[in-house]
Amino acid sequence: MPSPDMIPILVAALAAVSVFGLLAVTFYSRLDRNFEGQKRLAAIGAGEATKKRAARPDESKRRDIEKTLREIEDKQKSSKRSRPSLLVRMRQAGLSWSTRTYYASCGLAGGAAFLILLSSSDLGLLPPLGFGAAVGLLGPHLYVGFRRSRRFGKFAKEFPNAIDVIVRGVKSGLPAADCLRIISVESQDPVREEFREVVEDQTLGLPIDQAVQRLPERIPLAEARFFAIVISMQSRTGGNLSEALGGLSKVLRERQKMQAKIRAMSAEAKTSAGIIGSLPVIVVTLLSILSPKYIEPLFTAFAGKVLLAACIAWMLTGVLVMWKMIRFDF
Repeated sequence: MPSPDMIPILVAALAAVSVFGLLAVTFYSRLDRNFEGQKRLAAIGAGEATKKRAARPDESKRRDIEKTLREIEDKQKSSKRSRPSLLVRMRQAGLSWSTRTYYASCGLAGGAAFLILLSSSDLGLLPPLGFGAAVGLLGPHLYVGFRRSRRFGKFAKEFPNAIDVIVRGVKSGLPAADCLRIISVESQDPVREEFREVVEDQTLGLPIDQAVQRLPERIPLAEARFFAIVISMQSRTGGNLSEALGGLSKVLRERQKMQAKIRAMSAEAKTSAGIIGSLPVIVVTLLSILSPKYIEPLFTAFAGKVLLAACIAWMLTGVLVMWKMIRFDF
């Protein structure tokens, strides 16, 4: 039995415990609700932070992408600086000539020009010989350059359609290699021929990115370089290939629109250059027919020859300057 002095203390302690219990029972639901709300708010905040961290690009992945892109650009710049050899130029022109065939055509063109000028004029031996040498050196070279430029133009015009084939094929579930094989069969030349080379490189065991990297070496155009960069980046770092190639196709079509606009705006300047360049030749030809004695000193006298050579040099300089002014590269 507790002593009489402890009874009031025990009663007060029991009363305090009872009051605390009543208060806890009364307000527990509100306290628990607030605690749960705080937990939920904390969870939501953590989720938002996680989403923000996930939305932020990974620094290491971004550095890998930049490094890969820099390597690809350096490789393409080094290959662009090197001047293509004669065999490469003929291959890019779509010609199956050998070097022996090329030099034989140079000799035939030069010999034909020499004989024609020698038989049609009495200027002596030296002028026909110089003219024949110029034709032999420049004729086949200009022909290969013309065929090469025309083939590059056809490739650039057809290339966006080939990229659209890859985009549609990837969206439908086909592998990129099968899309390239479709282009190598159903597309138009020279795109079909170049993609056939890519498919053959893959058949020999090269990965798709390395096989595509050889395309700008055969077709040194910005379109081919862009395509090689997109394929290489996707194969090394991943990503949506159809979306990337779809954007590339749009960019290439916009470039074609810009080229057409430039051609339309520079048509007047080109016509003026053609008229100005051909006018002296027409005048000399008409004077030779109508009044040959009047223009004869221009070809027989020493002063006339010097004047004629100076006029030809200045006319060529003016034509080249106008051609440079109306030629845009972007």
